[in-house]
Amino acid sequence: KMGQPKDAYDHVTDRAGHDLRYAIDSTKLREELGWEPKYTNFEEGLEATIKWYTDNQDWWKVEKEAVEANYAKTQKVLDK
Repeated sequence: KMGQPKDAYDHVTDRAGHDLRYAIDSTKLREELGWEPKYTNFEEGLEATIKWYTDNQDWWKVEKEAVEANYAKTQKVLDK
């Protein structure tokens, strides 16, 4: 979906105790706020999410670079 080859990432074995599934109970959101999900089809929602992040890089790119720079700095300290 992101235009990357299938070997662009490494598959890893789940960690012991790692959650296999995450789910929320949206009852309160639906009943008290009248919320309804925009996407109920996973593939459509995933494509819309990828498109939003691609179209709105100015919203997240600077923050991501700052987080990665901080991580790299922390790793250098830990590697000493």
